[in-house]
Amino acid sequence: MLKDVFKDQIAEVTSSAAGRAFPELAESLPDSFLLSKERIGEKLEIPRRPEWGNYALPLFEPAKALGKNPVEFNRALTAAQNEIIGENPALSHLGFSAEGGFNNARIALADLARAALAGVHRDGSAYGSSDVGRGGNVVIDFSSPNIAKPFGIGHLRTTAIGHSLYRIFNKLGYNSIGVNHLGDWGTQFGKLIVAHRLWGTGGEFGQDPVLRLLDLYVKFHKAEEEDPSLSEAAREAFKALEEGHQEEAELWKEIKDFSLEAFKATYRRLGIHFDYYTGESFYNDKIDGAIERLEKAGLTTVSQGALIVDLEKYDLPPCILRKADGATLYATRDIAGVLYRWEEFRFDRCLYVVATAQRDHFKQVFKVIELLEEAEDVPSSERISHRLVHVEFGWIKLMDKMMSTRRGNIIFLDDVLDRAVALARERILEKNPDLEEIDGTARQIGIGAVLFADMSTRRMKDVNFEWNEVLNFEGETGPYLQYTHARLSSLVRHYGREISERIDYSLLDRPEEYRVIDQLYKFPAAVYEAAETYEPYVIVSYLLELAAAFNKVYQRKGKDGRIDKIISDDVKLTEARMSLVGGVRVVLKEGLHLLGIESPEAM
Repeated sequence: MLKDVFKDQIAEVTSSAAGRAFPELAESLPDSFLLSKERIGEKLEIPRRPEWGNYALPLFEPAKALGKNPVEFNRALTAAQNEIIGENPALSHLGFSAEGGFNNARIALADLARAALAGVHRDGSAYGSSDVGRGGNVVIDFSSPNIAKPFGIGHLRTTAIGHSLYRIFNKLGYNSIGVNHLGDWGTQFGKLIVAHRLWGTGGEFGQDPVLRLLDLYVKFHKAEEEDPSLSEAAREAFKALEEGHQEEAELWKEIKDFSLEAFKATYRRLGIHFDYYTGESFYNDKIDGAIERLEKAGLTTVSQGALIVDLEKYDLPPCILRKADGATLYATRDIAGVLYRWEEFRFDRCLYVVATAQRDHFKQVFKVIELLEEAEDVPSSERISHRLVHVEFGWIKLMDKMMSTRRGNIIFLDDVLDRAVALARERILEKNPDLEEIDGTARQIGIGAVLFADMSTRRMKDVNFEWNEVLNFEGETGPYLQYTHARLSSLVRHYGREISERIDYSLLDRPEEYRVIDQLYKFPAAVYEAAETYEPYVIVSYLLELAAAFNKVYQRKGKDGRIDKIISDDVKLTEARMSLVGGVRVVLKEGLHLLGIESPEAM
């Protein structure tokens, strides 16, 4: 957990207060009890309602252990906490209150502002960063579209989530390594080879080769339903490819090159970078070595002619390494890939951002690696099975139905981006036709809207793809956050001066301002939580709360019913409020950056 001086102080006061209020604790319960200083720091959480305080400690467990009512237990603890604070002026910035079974701590505004605002202005975009990763490698396997198929909207989730995690882990001091594990091998290429021979046009793919390949793929599957012999022809074609026959190998390479060129163009639009494009075919020459290790470890057996690792005792299907005809499978290449990545990167974690439908597959692969390490008696410090993480996510559905490339009901991501950018441009021309760089800003808004829409739900939930929602620029959306950033940037330009370092934070004494400062203070914790839960939605939720809190300050009215302006004739008050504006602007921009979204200066 990130170092936090307030948490340490709260834990110190609370543990001391527990000993004062309940002397029997020391005798009746072990040192690992919840109200020890160390455990308190782990258990502190954010209150359900902001007005209750900055931190909350649930007391149900210790109250039950002592046989006490949690509400009465809380009152006694709170009284002891505030008594200790009254005896120590250095702790006057803390206050405790009881709310049912939750013990709440509140930090004085001036101290919270110094911790948050001063930190933001000192660190800039680095605010919220840490060295918790200490330069360790985090391999992130994401996006991984299939060669010979257009980049569909169904691949947006893995791409958006993986790219966001790449940036989040970098911010925490890790060295993120992005790997695009392209689907460039398998029987589908035998199908494409056969389809090209049957219905190709003299070896040419036309101006849009990937779209032409999609047409061939869909046509093959329709024909295969009526003529099962095509399936055998496809298997023979893929076997020839595996054996390195020149005709099949040259056609496969041409298909792969066309596809990769198209994918990279889409990634450039999204602002996404990969360190390695190492698809399934990359591991072909590493498979024999991996299988040899598994055989030597005594983990393999033959079942109906296939080479497998039997996982029945772990309630998993057998992991098939080689089929009866000698062909390898996706799992074989993933096992070889894990072993290769460990030798190459010595990773702290290796994340696989892949849909939840592949849950059993990764359970099999990870269990095989675990069994191999046990059989080889690998030292615990060198074991990798506990470093492997399947970052799963729900499906994207089209009208409540799964998308399927083979049936042709796929929405191309580039079409979605085109429509989003066009709509953004229309909105700009309606509301701000004199804006400079209209095309560039429309691109930022449109692409930001699509990315934000994808990450604005927790990753385990399925998403119904609906144009009206994806391209909705109203409400809690990416464009709303971008507009808030543009509004803040406008205030900074209008102010026209550097934000002073000598701020009288006591002037930020309104409840609305305290809420904003509290949100700024929580940004480092939000970044850490997003990494630990592999959940960019944590950043999404945080930014929406921050923007909503600031907009209440921006739209606040004075006693005369008029807007209480940020910039006024009161120099000291204006300095304090502009410090708040600057802090929100920095954090909002950095949070959007962690989601892969740009922040326009004007909209």
